[in-house]
Amino acid sequence: MLHVTFGLAWVAFALTIALHCADEAAHDFLGVYNTNALAIRRCTHLPIPFFSIRGFITALGSAVVLLLLLSPLAFHGIHWIRVAAVPVGIIAGIANGAQHIGTSIILRRQMPGVITSPLCIFAGTWLLWSCGR
Repeated sequence: MLHVTFGLAWVAFALTIALHCADEAAHDFLGVYNTNALAIRRCTHLPIPFFSIRGFITALGSAVVLLLLLSPLAFHGIHWIRVAAVPVGIIAGIANGAQHIGTSIILRRQMPGVITSPLCIFAGTWLLWSCGR
């Protein structure tokens, strides 16, 4: 049996993440991220990673490709992919989008990635909603 709604939500989520990554890359996300990672490392000694633009695009591009490669499983409603969709939708979709918007409000400037953040929240919400159907 095909699970079209969940499959479409999964693909839409993957494409939204791709668009969001492009938004971040186009608006110097790494300039903000790497500066904050350095400050966190100095204060806490946590091994927060630094990224080059190549590493950033490779890591996030690979994640998007993986999501798209898993889409046939989503269209077939495989149980474990529905389970995996819950934290992915919450963290990469809703929380990530809310964080970009919240940071932009707090700092009173447009942060990299904020343009596509509402789409991330919507796609993450749709993915979660479709998991329960």
